[in-house]
Amino acid sequence: MAPQRFHEQFDHIQRSMPGVPLAMGPDDDAHLLYERGVVLARDGEEARVVEDTVRAHFTETRGLFPEHVGRTGPETNRTGVTRIRVGDPGRGDDTVPHALRALRAAEERRGRSLVSRNHVVHIAVNACPGDEPVPVPRTSAANPAAAGGGHHPDSAVRVLVIDNGLVHDHRSYPLLAHTTGDAQLTETDGDGVLHQYVGHGTFIAGLLAAVAPDTDIVVRGTLNDAGAVLESEFGAKLFEAVDRGGWPDVISLSAGTPTGGTDGLIGLDAFMRELRTRRTLLVAAAGNNGSDVPFWPAAYASFPEYADSVLSVGALRADGDGGACFTNHGAWVRVYAPGERLTSALTGFGTPVPYVYQHSTYDACRYGLDYACTCQYPRHTGVLSEGRESTGAKPDQVMFDGLAQWSGTSFAAPVAAGLVAAQMTARRERDPRAAGARLLADTTTRAEVRGAHVPALRPPTWRPVPLATPALPA
Repeated sequence: MAPQRFHEQFDHIQRSMPGVPLAMGPDDDAHLLYERGVVLARDGEEARVVEDTVRAHFTETRGLFPEHVGRTGPETNRTGVTRIRVGDPGRGDDTVPHALRALRAAEERRGRSLVSRNHVVHIAVNACPGDEPVPVPRTSAANPAAAGGGHHPDSAVRVLVIDNGLVHDHRSYPLLAHTTGDAQLTETDGDGVLHQYVGHGTFIAGLLAAVAPDTDIVVRGTLNDAGAVLESEFGAKLFEAVDRGGWPDVISLSAGTPTGGTDGLIGLDAFMRELRTRRTLLVAAAGNNGSDVPFWPAAYASFPEYADSVLSVGALRADGDGGACFTNHGAWVRVYAPGERLTSALTGFGTPVPYVYQHSTYDACRYGLDYACTCQYPRHTGVLSEGRESTGAKPDQVMFDGLAQWSGTSFAAPVAAGLVAAQMTARRERDPRAAGARLLADTTTRAEVRGAHVPALRPPTWRPVPLATPALPA
């Protein structure tokens, strides 16, 4: 993501989490956000080691304050993670890098991480540069289109979508007649304009229902704060989601974060360990940073112990022949599915709802340009420029009347999840992990992503969209 675009997302997320001081890192790298002044450690002995080591380091280092070091919140909980305060966020300086450095020697001795940032897990921190939904006529067809077979309550595959909930009238879209879950908390502002990311969970549910009609889909509003949640809270929210309805066949997750490391998320340790003991398959988006840096929790798919329980999914571009310019990639991404210019339900089919573009949006992704160049060709005028300043021009306002076109690995993941569910239905397979493994084993289609030929899943009802080739500015 372009750094300026990332700064816009940072400002938006900070406004949605006013009580949580956030920082960018590491070294202002436009890859991740985290809570300033707090680190995470595993409960028990490791938390004590972290707390004592940081306090000792701060005592010996000029300009750091050991009296600020201490645990915040309960020492033990179901997630197995402890928040440790390492500074006073009100001071404005960030002591987290100092705390991380203090543990390096101990981590080298033990051979694994003992401490981490409290990352922000988000559905769109690393979104395709400036990508926001585009309205399409109600008469347009969904893409992927609805597969045949219908819904059968006795055999339906249970799919849990972890996202930002459903719009209030989602069931007016026929494909979502069997979809339940949490309502989006606040859909519009005081002027009746849709908030950013509203409809994200509804859009995903529509894709799933199109690819796999014989599914019972539940969408949870786990990420209702502008699509963001702190890592320290995310594990508990995932447990809450599976406790409410039991462990499903498939979990579709279109959120995550890079960490700058390769050890995963401390805040998800307990949930991931329990996932391994269940039959549930976690299908997770690989992220939209155009990078080969691991994106968690999708990157757990590269760990041998999670190879059968996590499926990481990158995005194909609109024609399906190669990777979308925004998709993350690398050996940790196991498969790619259509993720650019898909069409699904964003709002219900009631009264049209206005949407004001929050920032300029760009078409360059589909022109085959380098990722670093995707912020040069404006398609819509937004409230903010790439420099986070008002453009001075009247921002574009569009009307959504149900359907939208949208891009991102956010949408490739549910397409893949739907194909796993469809495999279960077609083969009368009750084990989602076996169905996922069989789907990958039977996949002979390949696409080219950054010079590598990778497995590609293309639903039978998905229609490739020709790539536009406009004349580029001189």
